[in-house]
Amino acid sequence: MSGSPPPPPTEDRPPARVGWILFVLALGGFAIGTSEFAMMGLMPNLVRSFAVAEPQVGHMISAYALGVVIGAPVLAVLGASWSRRALLMALMAFYALGNLATALAPGYGTMLAARFVAGLPHGAYFGVAMLVAASISPPAQRGAAVSRVLLGLSVAILVGNPLATWLGQLSSWRWTFALVALLALCTTACVWRLVPATPAASGQSPLRELRAFNRPQVWLALAIAAVGFAGMFCVFSYLAPTVVEVTGMAEAWIPLALAAFGVGAIAGNLAGGWLFDRLQFRAVAWILGWSLPVLLLFPLAAHSPWSLLPAVGALGTMGALAPVLQARLMDVAGEAQTLAAASNHAAFNAANALGPWLGGLAIGAGFGWTATGYVGAATAAAGLALYAWARCDARRHGRGPAVA
Repeated sequence: MSGSPPPPPTEDRPPARVGWILFVLALGGFAIGTSEFAMMGLMPNLVRSFAVAEPQVGHMISAYALGVVIGAPVLAVLGASWSRRALLMALMAFYALGNLATALAPGYGTMLAARFVAGLPHGAYFGVAMLVAASISPPAQRGAAVSRVLLGLSVAILVGNPLATWLGQLSSWRWTFALVALLALCTTACVWRLVPATPAASGQSPLRELRAFNRPQVWLALAIAAVGFAGMFCVFSYLAPTVVEVTGMAEAWIPLALAAFGVGAIAGNLAGGWLFDRLQFRAVAWILGWSLPVLLLFPLAAHSPWSLLPAVGALGTMGALAPVLQARLMDVAGEAQTLAAASNHAAFNAANALGPWLGGLAIGAGFGWTATGYVGAATAAAGLALYAWARCDARRHGRGPAVA
């Protein structure tokens, strides 16, 4: 199934060692998640700092996402012949530089460019980290291992993002990205110390990855991520102004709303790994089916603090889709493991670009901040349609495991 050499037997690696490796990989995810999602909570600060409107800050979010979309496949292909440890270190060092540039950006144009650059190593890092996590875990626990690495991203939403927002309100948003750069450098050192220095797979090359990548089930899984997940980002990207303008809460309450989202994201991340280990690809339908009522009810819930916080927590549970599709790609990617794993995060960040853009169109057309819930529900429904297409294709042609 994979072009990678078979990993050492899991029993040869002490459980404590495995736990520390997963922790280090998740630490990098925490740095990435804090930087990526801090933009949403810091939206009011950035509006004042650069004298722009909220949708223009949304373009900063989209610029980062575009960097992920472009950087994930390009860097994964270029690094196909590298050892996974060396590639992880290079990607985290690159991420530190991108966030340092963000912290020092003097104007709106340079901020857009810095966010684009910061996004370039995002997807490739997660893709390689997932492959390392899966290679040191028993086959029946791949979903759980992937979700543990992604837990760093979820904890960033729960802890890192509210702290980043609070720091931006207390001092300056620039300190947030400077601290992320420092955390990325710490992750680089920890990867060098703890992650095994396994060589690249024999014969692995960029052309080999590209040839193996061109499979319908790979592209359909990526399409589900790009479209079906856009609804979560559509709502979450404009959560800060929704809290202030619709719910009528002070800006000081924005970190609490972000923390509610983080609680939901952690629950969804753990549930996603559990669901994949039991339902395989069918878990996608369960998650997107759950997303529809969550998104449709959000516009109603946004008018009261008592209903907003549970609704935001439920929105975070949509993150269950990430470990499910990541593990699915490992099953159907064949010898394009690195490229497919990285491209999954490119697809999710295509959703991160698509969601704010569609939400901004609805808001700009005068439908109000809560229109993002209805727009998001439409994208979740489109994701379900893509899932049905993938199932039909797999059954018709017998493509990929876990068709049932």
